Amino acid sequence: MTDWIPLQRKDKPKVSMVEMDDITSTLILPFDYASDGTEKFYPYEVPADLPLHWGIGVIVGASGTGKSTLLQEFGTYEQVQWNNNMSIASHFDSPEDANERLSAAGLMSIPEWVKPYDVLSTGQKFRADLARGIKNYAVIDEFTSVVDRNVAKAASTAMARYVRKNNIHNIVVATCHRDVLEFLQPDWVIDTDKGAWTTSKEWQRRPQMDLTIYPCDYSLWGYFAKYHYLTGNINRSAHCYVGIWEGQLVAFNSCITAPNGNYKNAYRGHRLVVHPDYQGFGFGPKIAEAVAQHYIDNGKRYFAKTAHPRLGGYRDSSPLWKPTSKNHMKRKDGAGNTRWDINPDRWTFSHEYIGR
Repeated sequence: MTDWIPLQRKDKPKVSMVEMDDITSTLILPFDYASDGTEKFYPYEVPADLPLHWGIGVIVGASGTGKSTLLQEFGTYEQVQWNNNMSIASHFDSPEDANERLSAAGLMSIPEWVKPYDVLSTGQKFRADLARGIKNYAVIDEFTSVVDRNVAKAASTAMARYVRKNNIHNIVVATCHRDVLEFLQPDWVIDTDKGAWTTSKEWQRRPQMDLTIYPCDYSLWGYFAKYHYLTGNINRSAHCYVGIWEGQLVAFNSCITAPNGNYKNAYRGHRLVVHPDYQGFGFGPKIAEAVAQHYIDNGKRYFAKTAHPRLGGYRDSSPLWKPTSKNHMKRKDGAGNTRWDINPDRWTFSHEYIGR
């Protein structure tokens, strides 16, 4: 049971005044609403017992309940400025900073990193703004108001993970959407609908998310191909799998037999893609590991190689993966490849899945 503490309103009202012209006066007349143009609103006070330090705090409530006014007590919202002659990645301090912060907002699609801001979709713009806005004492108004709810939940998940990992503190977001609370995992919630606040741990545990994985025909790759950072090609002999969450196609994974000259009775990862709307939930590593586990459970060996720094870094630190002798080496096998451009000098991660 959540313990809610009543909010207090300020003694001094916030006053707004307008001229009551003929249009306004005539408009409200049939509704029996009388006004001299003076409107008073008594904002909520910031709770005196609010913790001094927190990770993420949330102000939630319907429009017109005083969220934005209360948010101003924590700081000023900073509108992010973009130069549309530059890539969104170039607005960060370094390549490493761009990778980490864009991923922190769930914007993990490499082709989008090199685009200018003005060509991004609404959801991608929200994630890009969020990537630059996450910092100590940040205040964010209308959080997730303009995006699809799946994008909102995925971005909230990625943001919360980044805040905890990097000890970012005293972020406050205001939103009219309650569906993001369990994904943000806030340290406190102020509810302007209830007129109360709480530090309840009710939202400190992420909801269980059931990803169902099915074997599928390689033709389903066509739905995911354009989101792959390297190529739209796929080996037609590949074993393919699709991940479904809440009735939606969210992830694709495939594997092919490893060259007999290297390993016997072995498979290796071939294509791994998560639909951009669902990036940030962690579906990519989960479907890859579930498929890999299936093969080693059936007496096979399973290997994977990636150039994606976040995925490779995750496998470096995971007890489920063992680095191979080619881990952290430049990829020379792409030299002279005419099917697609592979930088032979790019650094790659190489692992064998050893399982649970």
